[in-house]
Amino acid sequence: MERLRMKVRFDYRGRAQQGKLFGGKNGEQVAEEIRQNKISLIRNVPIQGIYIEDIDMGLETYSVVDEITGKTISYAPVIITLTADTIEEVLKFTMKDEFRTIEIINPEEITLSKVDLERLLLKVSEELGNYRTYLERKIDNWR
Repeated sequence: MERLRMKVRFDYRGRAQQGKLFGGKNGEQVAEEIRQNKISLIRNVPIQGIYIEDIDMGLETYSVVDEITGKTISYAPVIITLTADTIEEVLKFTMKDEFRTIEIINPEEITLSKVDLERLLLKVSEELGNYRTYLERKIDNWR
């Protein structure tokens, strides 16, 4: 199977922070800082089977109002163009809260054998389990 080439979009979320003495940071500033930190990690920490071609941080930061809390939440988007050795590697890369969209550039068609599909489904199950554990730990620390 030829390598997969795609564009993946992540939107990094930031909420306004109150300063102890003066001001603080608005949600857009926090979102942009988080985006800078995450992209720095992606650039500097290799991910097995993933090869970063381009990182586009030129998209505007935007804000929306949370329907439940009524608070404004800001997002700093980034589009990463990458190639991957396997679908399983892409799955691990995209199983994040910030993941929004994916556009597969190459190949036009993907054919999976029975074994490939079994490996993919196993990887989906594994990543969902990891994500569930992450959320449980996050909730436990929040309480």
